[in-house]
Amino acid sequence: MITVFFTWLRKLCAGVTLLLGAIPALAEPSHGIAMYGDPALPPDFVSLPYANADAPKGGSITFGESGSYDSLNPFIQKGNPAAGVSALTVETLMGRNIDEPFSLYGLLAESIDVGPNREWVEFALRPEARFSDGTPVTVADVMFSFELLGTRGNARYASAWKSVLGMEQTGARSVRFTLDGSNREMPLILGLRPVLQKAQWDGKPFEDMVRDPVTGSGPYVVAAHEMGRSITFRRNPDWWGKDLPFNRGLHNLDQVKFEYFTDANVIFEAFKAGLLTVYRESNAAKWLTGYDFNSITSGAVVKSEIPRQSPSGINGFAFNTRRAMFADWRVREALITAFDFETINATLNGGTEPRITSYFSNSALGMTPGAPAAGSTLALLQPFADSLLPGAIDGYALPISDGTPANRRNLRAAAKLLTEAGWAITDGVLRDAKGTAFEFEIMLPIGASDLIAAASIYVESLKRLGITARIATVDSAQYTQRTGAYDFDMTNYIRALSLSPGNEQTLYWGSAGVTEPGTRNWPGVNSPAAEAMIRAMLASRDPQDFRDATEALDRVLTTGRYVIPIWFSNVSRVAHDKALHFPQHIPVYGDWPGFLPDTWWYEK
Repeated sequence: MITVFFTWLRKLCAGVTLLLGAIPALAEPSHGIAMYGDPALPPDFVSLPYANADAPKGGSITFGESGSYDSLNPFIQKGNPAAGVSALTVETLMGRNIDEPFSLYGLLAESIDVGPNREWVEFALRPEARFSDGTPVTVADVMFSFELLGTRGNARYASAWKSVLGMEQTGARSVRFTLDGSNREMPLILGLRPVLQKAQWDGKPFEDMVRDPVTGSGPYVVAAHEMGRSITFRRNPDWWGKDLPFNRGLHNLDQVKFEYFTDANVIFEAFKAGLLTVYRESNAAKWLTGYDFNSITSGAVVKSEIPRQSPSGINGFAFNTRRAMFADWRVREALITAFDFETINATLNGGTEPRITSYFSNSALGMTPGAPAAGSTLALLQPFADSLLPGAIDGYALPISDGTPANRRNLRAAAKLLTEAGWAITDGVLRDAKGTAFEFEIMLPIGASDLIAAASIYVESLKRLGITARIATVDSAQYTQRTGAYDFDMTNYIRALSLSPGNEQTLYWGSAGVTEPGTRNWPGVNSPAAEAMIRAMLASRDPQDFRDATEALDRVLTTGRYVIPIWFSNVSRVAHDKALHFPQHIPVYGDWPGFLPDTWWYEK
């Protein structure tokens, strides 16, 4: 009987062990969260790896901005907001380490807790967290902010709010959000939502509040502003978060100022005259030959190159595919083929800058130009094979010119594509079957000298195809209004892409943006395949699955021929006052938001 009893007991224990093994382990509050695995920094980290923990406090920095601004509220759709307000004065529950692809650490929140499938997320606020007026940051502020931004804020907040099924206060300083489980990134997205002061905005017309400075909890407050011309931020000596390990060595400058000018050329002249203390140079040729003014030769201003290891992103001339003339992919391919990148790059950059070959080029997430899809990437694309454009599966590479200004080989290929799409030249003018001439406008911001120069060369090439393109330059307010309403034929399109793309991709490429104003989908991408690849990215639990899904998205976007890509740089070129310094450890994202001015300090 004893033998039978122990045999039964062993079986019972084995069954209990199997049962317990089938139950997901209970989550534990943590100091941080990563998209995959665990965050790199331990709970007792001293400072972020790229911050100089011993950096002195003091000094100032002055940036130049092109155009103007008409709003101090960067969280609404209305207006053109002033630079720096969100980054310098408002905080989020979690903060990003820009030396990791996607990991967050507690900022306003001291801990984060998630469900086994990330179907809920809970944040516990730090008891010492305060707004700049000294009032505590509360759970009520968090819940108010998330709902306000999700329902009445800028369109970029709406999609994440739709994934929130409910929220509740679970303790004196804790709040839990129940999620729809559609993607694993959502806890991180919520961790990066701005937290506003409920008392400032409750009962007020949030959408119209553009002239009142935001009361935030961040390291700076708005010290002075002249609407449209300048804004000055002063470091708050009573900032609650100055001693947090996450902030150690950050926000060292006493004053951060942004001066506004009519265009980039005027900004550079202001920098040369000493009105600005830092200037980011986007032109490689000018960096080599245009910095011979007095403050450079005297050593008062120095030149620094800051490398980066992030994707190229996309920068170029976007087609508005809502326009009938650009609806046919063969027309877009023809106009891409007619763009003589090699001549333009040699003319403007001395031929030094590499071309953007795909949206995620310069990283492991991007496709290899010309190579066919394989493995999981191919499996993701196969269900959409009939609707994908040529090259998505079998390989695609941007056309390369023949090295001569005439670019005859590519222009012949472009003409053939236009003919196939139903266009023909009559009396030197390219016309469709109804006799309508092929004419369009390239809208660019005033002062975008490199883009205007590139577009001017391009316009001359198009004339050889019988196409009339006109360059229209508009001020920043008009540019913002027109792009938000998709009121353009072609315009410059820039989307910086990270090593951890996620929910923002829906805002960039989601089909809702075809008609819904204010999204980032300026080209009018309307692709079920692209949306399926984004869903696959968000559902990924394994880094390799994530990379494969991102490559698949890269292939869909690149072969969609939505943008004529131009160049990118592996370094940021920054000229600055010699008293301004930055850390020796450069994060993986390089000169990414969160580096300049956050990590810089002033020391003579």
